[in-house]
Amino acid sequence: MAASARTNIRGSNDNRRGDLVRAAAQLFRQKGFDGTTIRDIAGAVGMRSGSPFYHFASKHELLLAVMEEGLRVGLERTRAVVDEPGLGAVERFRRLVRAHFGILHETGSDFIPVMLYDWRSLPPQHRRRIVELKDRYDAIWQDTIDALHAEGRLAADAHVARLMILGAINYSATWYRSRPRGRRGVDLDTLAAETSALFLREVPR
Repeated sequence: MAASARTNIRGSNDNRRGDLVRAAAQLFRQKGFDGTTIRDIAGAVGMRSGSPFYHFASKHELLLAVMEEGLRVGLERTRAVVDEPGLGAVERFRRLVRAHFGILHETGSDFIPVMLYDWRSLPPQHRRRIVELKDRYDAIWQDTIDALHAEGRLAADAHVARLMILGAINYSATWYRSRPRGRRGVDLDTLAAETSALFLREVPR
């Protein structure tokens, strides 16, 4: 087989795998892991019911892939914030807050909410990989929160502050809608700004 043909086949398989992960994320978020079948996922991408097993050995492996993809994207977006030169701790924090809201709520961002809802559905043998990725994500936040604490911009213990801040933002996955029925919508920029203001402490002049 020619090299170009092998590349096309591999690329096609990678694309189908990506399609399955995205469809699984959307369905797991909507219906829960237990409420979603492999047939549901296959149907969402136009496959026969057994075809996903060519790419994944089980539904649990699909769940692992969904969580890994969410954390991969999260790490990319947070690194982009902290790698931007010239940002002070306060501005870096504000941008991390906005990035995290985007990871939870922007179009196609079903991956991290699935991790929040269905963590207990992930078998123990798969959890180590997710914990490792999550620890790397948390470490990026912790560095910025440590800097804020050193500047007197956070009154709480820095470790506790990270848990509280990320916990509060993550909980928005259960209630946030950009335009709630019968109410004026709040966009993510405004929500991020208000969240940052809630946690940041003013430094006396």
